[in-house]
Amino acid sequence: MTKSVFCGPVQIGGGAPVSIQSMTNVDTRDRAALLRQVNELADAGCQIVRAAIPDMEAAASFGDVRRQVKVPMVADIHFDYKLAIAAIEAGADKIRINPGNIGSIDNVRKVVDAARERNIPIRVGVNSGSLQKDIRDKYNGVTAAALAESGLATLKIIEDMNYDQLVVSIKSSDVKMNYDAHMMLKEMTDHPIHIGITESGTPNNGKLKSAVGIGSLLLAGVGDTMRVSLTDDPVNEVLWAIRILETVGIREKSIEIVSCPTCGRTEIDLIGLALEAEERLQPIGAERAIKGKKPLKVAVMGCAVNGPGESREADYGIAGGRNEGLIFAHGEIIEKVPENHLIDRLLEIIAND
Repeated sequence: MTKSVFCGPVQIGGGAPVSIQSMTNVDTRDRAALLRQVNELADAGCQIVRAAIPDMEAAASFGDVRRQVKVPMVADIHFDYKLAIAAIEAGADKIRINPGNIGSIDNVRKVVDAARERNIPIRVGVNSGSLQKDIRDKYNGVTAAALAESGLATLKIIEDMNYDQLVVSIKSSDVKMNYDAHMMLKEMTDHPIHIGITESGTPNNGKLKSAVGIGSLLLAGVGDTMRVSLTDDPVNEVLWAIRILETVGIREKSIEIVSCPTCGRTEIDLIGLALEAEERLQPIGAERAIKGKKPLKVAVMGCAVNGPGESREADYGIAGGRNEGLIFAHGEIIEKVPENHLIDRLLEIIAND
């Protein structure tokens, strides 16, 4: 078991549930936009929100927003140690730095001393694009072993300053390399590990790489906090992270959708209905999870063979017919609805039940 640290009220490591992180992509200096996005992320189920701090104006804006929200916030710092100190003084619950690009050891020590004063954790580490030159040269390029060694090296810089409120991160965009590096790292340290696939790409490719890359680590017992990195609205990072945790069995599914594969008996657009139900039920599921409500099972079935039976076994369900369908709730038929209104009506019934 890893050590534990606290980012605000959220425990990272020490056997705590794997927490979900994301990062804002609006200009941190735009207070209104930052506040809006932080709240959107929190509403979607994000437990820790990170924001980039490129200058002092951003640090001030970060502090203003942090005072207005309940979700803990992490300041992401590169190159300038003064920005890290300013963000800590502004109320950051955690900071992310790469000691290798902060400057001199004295500058790193100033950041560590500021974090020590407020007892907030520091996330350190590298990704495959920021590996130290000496380690890259040692391994003739970016390898799993190089990433693991680099992670330890960044930890040691701050450990030597007698500070152990640390989280380590080593990420690659190569799923296999990422997995191998983490398997090595977990044997080398007991600090909490932040996992993810860096620069995983656009939604289709990024979701696949993240599901395999993060899911495999979670199943291997590695990972205390996680971020799905997508070239997309960060809210979708959170929703996909929830689905990954549910799929590997670490988090109970807030909404499970059961749907049949369709056959020649199907007389409605079941594929379209199932996809629409999946998309539109995601935010409802996230809200239920946040509020601690019991999980729901929703059946979207295509015909009279298995449809009514599956729908009755679910909390809610649709059993399709010819251009229409029956809606079930708690084992009982509620009403017959035209195909083009089925999902709207289903969601209305779930929301009002």
